[in-house]
Amino acid sequence: MARPFHLNTPLLESVSMTKCVGTPVFLKMENSQPSGSFKIRGIGHLCQQLATQSKGVVCSSGGNAGMAAAYVARKMRVPATIVVPSSTPQLVVQRLQDQGATVKITGKVWDDANTEALRLAETEGLTYVPPFDHPLLWQGHSSLISEVAASLEVKPGAVLLSVGGGGLLCGVVQGLKDVGWTDVPVIAMETVGADCFNAAVKAGRLVTLDDITSEAKCLGAKTVCRKAFEYSQSSQLTIISELVTDQQALSAVETFLDEERVLVEMACGAALAAVYSGLVHRLQDEGRLPALLGPLLVIVCGGSSVDMEQLNHLKHKLHT
Repeated sequence: MARPFHLNTPLLESVSMTKCVGTPVFLKMENSQPSGSFKIRGIGHLCQQLATQSKGVVCSSGGNAGMAAAYVARKMRVPATIVVPSSTPQLVVQRLQDQGATVKITGKVWDDANTEALRLAETEGLTYVPPFDHPLLWQGHSSLISEVAASLEVKPGAVLLSVGGGGLLCGVVQGLKDVGWTDVPVIAMETVGADCFNAAVKAGRLVTLDDITSEAKCLGAKTVCRKAFEYSQSSQLTIISELVTDQQALSAVETFLDEERVLVEMACGAALAAVYSGLVHRLQDEGRLPALLGPLLVIVCGGSSVDMEQLNHLKHKLHT
């Protein structure tokens, strides 16, 4: 079997977050993947299965899926076309081009870019790489949990992650099933204005958002994948869907930078905000999480759509 493109990332104990939550907090540092985020797990696995004989891959992504596809394509020596919406920061476009990808800017939001990517796959015979909605992606992402199970001596009390289109959530649930941890609750975080999963959970059916109004653009899918929604309805699983504001997500990014010396994007800040904003405590007070919580596993999903300039821009935009 071909060697995977992803790394077994560090699992670090956070003293400051542990102090904040009152239970040991372990950070799965997916920001240290070669492409900057967890996406390389699923996309690397999918490309190894589907694109070895390909004349090129095409991926629609406002950032991290595109970054992973471009990296994997370069390593596999196949051409990559990445279709991004106009909301994508120039920094991301530049980084995709640095990986050797052709970047095409189409539409306002991810859904527009995805329509164009599907068209290119059909008309030019390219291998379509979906950003979050494919069983091979989830299978690849599930490796994250098997790594944690191999290095964490005890079962986590809960897993904390961000949800965009639902690919990470599906991979984590599959990983929990693989290691026999299905009784571990998953806290699924989104920002207000990029909350397609929360909207579906509340409505009891898949919901398509009118627009993405959050600055956490990498959470910006208008509809969550069906599998993620089905997991939320399962009686065998506990998935807690919660929201934070853009301001809370940004504040979490800043605190994480100060305390852990790592810069992540707003999409990742949504999960971190659950710790810093006291949301985990609130869930315990409401009886939705045990009062005596085992170790909290936080998936630091990473993200390459951020630098100091972007951070300052967000601070200015959200604090005025």
